[in-house]
Amino acid sequence: MNGITVGIDIGGTKTHLRAYDADGHAEDLVVPSADWRRRDWVEDARALTAFAERMADGRPVLTIAVGAHGCDNQAECDALEAGFRAVTAIPVKVVNDAELIPASIGQINGIGVVAGTGSIAVTRNADGRMLVAGGWGWVIGDEGSAAGLMREAGRAVSLYLDCGGALDEPLVKALFTALDIDNPARIGSQIASAGGAAALGAHAPIIFAAASAGSTIAQTVIAEGAGALVDLVARLKQLGAEATAVVAGGGVIVAQPALAQAFVEAMNARFNGALSVAIYPGPPVEGACNIAKAFLAAQTAEISGSLGRTA
Repeated sequence: MNGITVGIDIGGTKTHLRAYDADGHAEDLVVPSADWRRRDWVEDARALTAFAERMADGRPVLTIAVGAHGCDNQAECDALEAGFRAVTAIPVKVVNDAELIPASIGQINGIGVVAGTGSIAVTRNADGRMLVAGGWGWVIGDEGSAAGLMREAGRAVSLYLDCGGALDEPLVKALFTALDIDNPARIGSQIASAGGAAALGAHAPIIFAAASAGSTIAQTVIAEGAGALVDLVARLKQLGAEATAVVAGGGVIVAQPALAQAFVEAMNARFNGALSVAIYPGPPVEGACNIAKAFLAAQTAEISGSLGRTA
């Protein structure tokens, strides 16, 4: 078939589309999410369909797979799929963006762990049931994410100072400088007024720099953040997750080897090798492309089976 399959990764900041033709040639389109996303299922589906058709340049779009930040349960995935059905006949599969990470290395139903601005773990069982842990936002959750690490750094520094700690400790100094704190009593209020998860999480590199400078507080924050990400995986297993492969990705765990190493070590300690673990450093859109290809193959097989039964 002289058409294309399209994978789409919708992030909070940018949307990455990748189209593959029958010869395996790829084409990419990256657009700011704010330029098109209206949080209306039909209008968002219309905009994404237009992007896909622009990339097709007259060729048929055979299928689309979407990994959407913000589609955090099956009802929301179904709602966006329904939005697509309202505007196009192209077969569309919608999943959470965390599901793209294991799919990027061929683990279509593996456990995907995102540690970026926020954190979440998602998987699907063989029957398609979606299981989710985390993703509650930095104010009450998102442990192990950039914003969550900064929140916990503030908490750890506050406790350290409460116990008579010195203001020249590396993480204390870095936190005060990054958040323009001129008085220890303002730690909480400065974190709360940082401007949201992305703005707060942008300061997360100070934690890793302080850890490298010998801050045991920062080292503990990183270790506990990694442990919290492992807790997400453990919750999915408690919910009945069948997957045996765990793949983590996202801006902070990919950019910070200390967090990645701590996560891998904590995974192995918790599950004693029963779950494989990997860090995926590439673009998650590749996972959407793999899901699109698998979706197309399944549909083709179903059509062939139907034709065979009626012959």
